[in-house]
Amino acid sequence: QVQLLESGGGSVQTGGSLTLSCQAYGPTYSIYYMAMGWFRQAPGKEREGVAAIEPGRRPTLYADSVKGRFTISQDNAKKTLYLQMNSLKPEDTAMYYCAADPGARRSLVSSDYPYWGQGTQVTVSS
Repeated sequence: QVQLLESGGGSVQTGGSLTLSCQAYGPTYSIYYMAMGWFRQAPGKEREGVAAIEPGRRPTLYADSVKGRFTISQDNAKKTLYLQMNSLKPEDTAMYYCAADPGARRSLVSSDYPYWGQGTQVTVSS
């Protein structure tokens, strides 16, 4: 069983930056071999994949809307997933969730992930 806890959300102005963290709790060996992802959901909209990372060589995957602005990374020793968000826009406003997939394939499809955190709110004002 894996538990995920997000933090780092907040309110920023357009062009600002935030770094989200996701602390994973569970067997270290299982977390190390999991694919991890960040998703977001704005009010009235469907949940969308933002970024994902695979174990091993850590290849990454990004949604077109955040490429060049967001960076996903992972610290295995700390069992923590990060999302560095730069050049934030009002359309980035959403609840952000981290997710884990024992299948170990990076994906931006929410149904591929069985483990989810509770989310952290990001608000970008113009």
